[in-house]
Amino acid sequence: MNYIGCGLGLRPTYINEILEGQSKSDWFEVITENLFTLPGFGRGQFFKKVLKVRESYPLALHGVSLNIGSSDPLSSAYITELKNLIQIIEPCWVSDHLCWTGVSGINLHDLLPLPYTLETIHHVVAKIEKVQNVIQQPLVLENVSSYFDYKASEMSEWEFISEITKRSGCRLLLDVNNVFVSAYNQGFNAEDFFRTIPAAMVQQIHLAGPSDMGTHMIDTHDTPIRDDVWIYYEKFINMVGPQNTLIERDGRFPTLLEIETEVLRAKSICKGVKLRNGGLRDSEISI
Repeated sequence: MNYIGCGLGLRPTYINEILEGQSKSDWFEVITENLFTLPGFGRGQFFKKVLKVRESYPLALHGVSLNIGSSDPLSSAYITELKNLIQIIEPCWVSDHLCWTGVSGINLHDLLPLPYTLETIHHVVAKIEKVQNVIQQPLVLENVSSYFDYKASEMSEWEFISEITKRSGCRLLLDVNNVFVSAYNQGFNAEDFFRTIPAAMVQQIHLAGPSDMGTHMIDTHDTPIRDDVWIYYEKFINMVGPQNTLIERDGRFPTLLEIETEVLRAKSICKGVKLRNGGLRDSEISI
């Protein structure tokens, strides 16, 4: 894993300030579909601005509609568009979600969890391999938040993810907030997740804030990162070392200065661990 630092989700709210040089982020992540030319998507002026950002910063592509876990076949139009976009952007990596987002050609615009079964593993791994053969690089997949578990599940989520990465060679986008949300909603121990997942396969981390509904948490990305999530993140970083970290915000946007205090906090955690372990030189991690 090539460590490039801590960054921010590239949203239209912030892009002008970023282009003016006001950001303290090391890199940015852009939603893949926002750059597509397929029907229902549109590049527009945002695409031109993204290309300008790419001149100065590393960019990662983060998809929400690959639909890797669905019973539907992969969309050849989607994969072709993704391949073309990779050639234009030259992203540091390409990610999506370990989930299903629709069936029978209908996009439900939600990230729905999978049953953790051997049959699902075989199904998903075959699809991952097809995508990786087209894009010619490892696909990075994110664990999603969940509000229930399937009765058909034969293993834990972390065992399921470990098998997927081992069999396909894909990488993992570890969303710490999603682990927290799922553990809260389902009552499992989040520590088991972090101790068991294949840390060597983690390409990137996501941090975000959920909405507390009292009886359950919803992964909304519209609140500050909770202290619980920061604690899990710092424990994981202390265990495995600095990780490429991305702050997500998708609603109730604070100012760039405010949201990047969270980026700086992640940077500080990663820097402290690396310096204690005698790794990167001080100049290689900026704050």
